[in-house]
Amino acid sequence: MCEPARMRAGVCNVHRPPFCRRRPQSGYIATSDCSAQAPRTDGTPRVTEQQSTSHEGRQPLVARPHERARPRQEEGPAGAGVPSPAGPPAREGDRLRFVGAATRRIARGIDLDEIVLGLCRATVPTFSDAILVYLRDPLPVGDERPAVPFVLRLRRTDRLRTSDLGEPGVAADEFDTALGEGSPARQLCEVLSGGALAEVLRGVRPVFGDASAARIALPELLGKDLALPDGRRAILAPLRGRRRVIGAAVFLRRPERAAFEGNDLLVAAQLATHTALGIDKAVLYGREAYIADELQRTMLPDSLPRPTGVKLASRYLPAAETARVGGDWYDAIPLPGSRVALVVGDVMGHSMTSAAIMGQFRTTAQTLAGLDLPPQEVLHHLDEQAQRLGTDRMATCMYAVYDPVSHRITIANAGHPPPILLHLGGRAEVLRVPPGAPIGVGGVDFEAVELDAPAGATLLLYTDGLVESRLRDVWTGIEQLRERLAATAQLTGPDHPPPLEALCDDVLDMLGPGDRDDDIALLAARFDGIAPSDVAYWFLEPEEQAPGRARRLARRALERWGLEDLSESVELLVSEVVTNAVRYAERPVTLRLLRTDVLRCEVGDDSPQLPRQRRARETDEGGRGLFLVNRLTRKWGATRLSSGKVVWFELGLPGGAKES
Repeated sequence: MCEPARMRAGVCNVHRPPFCRRRPQSGYIATSDCSAQAPRTDGTPRVTEQQSTSHEGRQPLVARPHERARPRQEEGPAGAGVPSPAGPPAREGDRLRFVGAATRRIARGIDLDEIVLGLCRATVPTFSDAILVYLRDPLPVGDERPAVPFVLRLRRTDRLRTSDLGEPGVAADEFDTALGEGSPARQLCEVLSGGALAEVLRGVRPVFGDASAARIALPELLGKDLALPDGRRAILAPLRGRRRVIGAAVFLRRPERAAFEGNDLLVAAQLATHTALGIDKAVLYGREAYIADELQRTMLPDSLPRPTGVKLASRYLPAAETARVGGDWYDAIPLPGSRVALVVGDVMGHSMTSAAIMGQFRTTAQTLAGLDLPPQEVLHHLDEQAQRLGTDRMATCMYAVYDPVSHRITIANAGHPPPILLHLGGRAEVLRVPPGAPIGVGGVDFEAVELDAPAGATLLLYTDGLVESRLRDVWTGIEQLRERLAATAQLTGPDHPPPLEALCDDVLDMLGPGDRDDDIALLAARFDGIAPSDVAYWFLEPEEQAPGRARRLARRALERWGLEDLSESVELLVSEVVTNAVRYAERPVTLRLLRTDVLRCEVGDDSPQLPRQRRARETDEGGRGLFLVNRLTRKWGATRLSSGKVVWFELGLPGGAKES
């Protein structure tokens, strides 16, 4: 081929015209490698053949003195190596890389503050020198109707300070003063229907600050006292979520920096869209977390009762911040005869469904406890309830009944980790309780065992999240828990049991970073019991002489305890309750007096009909006994038993009477 023909074909390397680049007027930093011209499908820049050939032998572009870039960071604020903003203008590849890095940073946020902070950190100083983010107050959730009037509240501001420019001799200007602490930017803005700001927000698209609508909308949003840069150095970007506008973002550049370009509106639109969708996600997540917390809170007891002869403490920990709802529960249920039922259970799964099933099991257990059924019968009925709820409703449960008078505890287990009994001397013992099958298996009998519960001992019931994790098996965890309890008891000495609240905290401290795979329910019971000298118990035949005999027996017991001041009230109340029991009983009536921090009287008979207080008419012969009981006692009640009922009442003791 002849020389002219080679030149016409564009093949000659000697006579090829030099490659020239046009300097775009953008605020981004251009890289010296012109391979960042067009994006690949995977987000990396694509190099065309002509650009690759034309770039051979070229020197990197040098910025003008007044446009010299700041030192390049290893990783820019957006997290993807985007350099500082004061250098030469960028090409499209820089813009695309910035948008990708910024949106990834915004998407990493889970809650509202993280998302807004991600937007601010991604855009300042790379895209703008300052940003103000306004959000609707209150933020609507899902399909709920937004509040009226439409109010925007300043959620966060961020800015590049003059001192951060790295240029000596540059003092803080009006831009720093306006957006610094005590900024005149309006904190609260009511969006007027039909106003300029409402029109811009309704249009959804970002607009320059010098646009006709924005010149009125920006002072309406930010306030008239905030001095804004002139020209195209401000962008107002509405934040529209999935259903409605939820806020606005204002991007600002300093007067000495290049103004925004037309393509920067597309960048602002991308940032606003990703931020608004992230805020929608965070608000929905926050509502779900609130519902989960409320569900979990209502499923668990607000406070533990204070039954006679036992002290209680409890703890509940979710598996993690992202899994606040689980199926673990605990409960303490007062029973007739000053007894108390201690329950700890664990429903399979970590979801709202598990929490709902747990609530059904807890309600069923409370109902069964109110019938005074034995522990093994309670577990049997819970198993039947699980079968009615579905085939996949599985749970483990430990049900124990403590009697402070006999100092005995009856325990039945349904596939739950065994309890640990911490004795007064510091010895921790894993109780041998038949494990049984989990609730929901069906067709399995449960077995109960009766064990000693000496005064001063502490029973610890827990779920498997405390002792089992990815790092240890359940029996290793149980042994570690036993050793931890024994070590804690040694610190207080052999004659003093450790405080319950401190003991629960110390038990939870044994959890390591990898031990929170499951939620944890913990119930600790300190057995104080009731001394035999503080108990008086009699059987009364159901005859007319029973009320008189009951008055005499009660008077003698009060004299023995030094409570003669209560004799008149106690004799009257005992006579009324025993009279009502004798009227319906066919078997001997029981009368029991218990002296603890209060004086408690219990009258039992074999009639299942519970007494009800009613207002007696003048012509009625009866109906006034329970009225007297209600007026003279601290509290009273009636509980149905499998063999009848118990009517009880309590009276306060005179000061120091118990110690006498």
